[in-house]
Amino acid sequence: MSYKILSKKELCPNQYEITVEAPYIVRNAKAGQFIIFRVEENGERVPLTIADVDKETGALTLVFMAAGYTTKKLAELNVGDKLVDIVGPLGQPTHIKQYGTVVCLAGGYGAAPCYLIAKAFKEAGNKVYIVMGARNKDLIFWQDKMKDACDELFITTDDGSLGEKGFVTQVLEKIINREKVDYAIAVGPMPMMRAVADMTRDKGIYTEASMNPIMVDGTGMCGACRVTVGGVTKFACVDGPDFNAHEVDFDEVINRTKIYKDQERKRSENCNLLKMTNK
Repeated sequence: MSYKILSKKELCPNQYEITVEAPYIVRNAKAGQFIIFRVEENGERVPLTIADVDKETGALTLVFMAAGYTTKKLAELNVGDKLVDIVGPLGQPTHIKQYGTVVCLAGGYGAAPCYLIAKAFKEAGNKVYIVMGARNKDLIFWQDKMKDACDELFITTDDGSLGEKGFVTQVLEKIINREKVDYAIAVGPMPMMRAVADMTRDKGIYTEASMNPIMVDGTGMCGACRVTVGGVTKFACVDGPDFNAHEVDFDEVINRTKIYKDQERKRSENCNLLKMTNK
C-alpha cells in the first residue's frame, strides 16, 4: 500500500506540513504517538510524531524539517506523489488524564506534536497552557490552531521578534509563580527539554519529555532508540516516546543523537555532487 500526499505547504523556512491519505493509521492514532515513513524503496526509516488527524477523511498530518537526506527528499515531493510506506501508529500515547493545570512546552518543531497533546488534555477537563519557543518569528507556526487547543498561548523568541524575548522556561517560571501547575510536558530540542526538567524537578511538578532519538525499526527489536530512565534501559519506540523528564539521562540521549551525523553529512554531500553531475 502506498500513501498519497493530499496537501503540502511550507509553514516557515525549511519546515513543511503535509497531509497524507492514511485512514487505517488515523483510525487508531492518539496524541503523542508517531509513525515511521520511507520515501523510497531502499530509503532509511524516519520517525515523525503525528501532528493532527482527520477521522472523517482519513487524512494524516505530518510536520517536518528538511534537515537530513530523507526529509529533504520528502520536501521535494508534491501533491499526488506517494510515500513508499508508513508504519503506525507507534509508541505509547501521551498519558492523558485530568491533572488540573497542564503546561505544554514546545521548542521549534515540537510545536506540531504539542497541538494534539494539548487538545487531548483540554478535552479531558484540564486548564491548558501552551508555550511555543523559536529562534525568531519566522519559525513560529500554527498560532491559530494552538489557540484553539488551549486556554492561553504564550510565544517566546530568542531575538524578541515575536512574543516575549527569551526562552520557554522563562514563561514557565512565571506561570509557576502565579498558580499551581500539576503537570508539564516538553517537546522539542533536548537542551530545552532538559532545562524544563531542571526547573520543575525541585518544585514537585510531574514532568514528561518526548524522546525522539534515533529510531530504526520502531518496534523495540533493533535497540537504536535506547534511553536510560531512572537507571533502567528503555526503548523510546515502544516504552515511550514520553518519559518522566526528571529521570531521563539527557547526556546519554544527546550523545546518541550525534552518532550518525558524519554519515548523514557524507550522504548529503554525495547526493548534491550527483545532482551537479547530472545537470
